[in-house]
This record gives sequence, C-alpha cells and structure tokens, in this order.
Amino acid sequence: MGIAGAHGAAGEALAAAYFELIGCRVVARNTRLGGVEVDLVVEEGRTTVLVEVKTRARSDFGGAAAAVDETKRERLKRAARAVLAAGRSRVRIDVATVEPNRDGVALRHYRDAVGD
Repeated sequence: MGIAGAHGAAGEALAAAYFELIGCRVVARNTRLGGVEVDLVVEEGRTTVLVEVKTRARSDFGGAAAAVDETKRERLKRAARAVLAAGRSRVRIDVATVEPNRDGVALRHYRDAVGD
C-alpha cells in the first residue's frame, strides 16, 4: 500500500472510531452496495448510514469535502437505493473528512451530506 492508501486507511479507521464514540455501530467497511464501494456502513438507531470518508494529507486544493463531486454523489445515491431495495426503510448518506491542521488532524462529520 502506498502513502495515499495508508492515509486513506488511517482516515477510515479514525472515522470508524468516531462513529463508535458517538454511539453508532459500524457494520461494514469498504463494502460494495449496488455495485458501489462504500467506505463505512454504520447503524444509528434504525437508520443505515452510508459514510464516504475523505482523507487529505494537505488541506489546500479545496480540501477533502470538495473531493465528493457530483459523480461520487450519484454513486452514493445508487448505493442508498440498493439498501432501500434490500428492505431498510431509513438510509442517510454522510461524509467524514480528515485533514491536517496546526494541532494535528481534524475530523469533520457532515450529516445528510448527499440529499435526494
């Protein structure tokens, strides 16, 4: 695994720990739903949350959140439709970003980041 892959894996691990800390249950990592790779699948109560994790070693070039472009949003919506088709009634798409700052790293959680 290269440096970018190692950063990505570390960011996903940090995001998974964050979701567990706030009381969610991580049920899958790097899984495919509807032909789409989803970084984390989390259960928050009766809601299935699909989480896209973006990690950046640098915070310039628009930052991690800017990396969730229209193509990625459409793919995540396709994954959410697959979850609904499998019988779940509540699905949400969140984005977690991990970026460096002067104190170390910052994790930001964007709830319901990708709407209908």
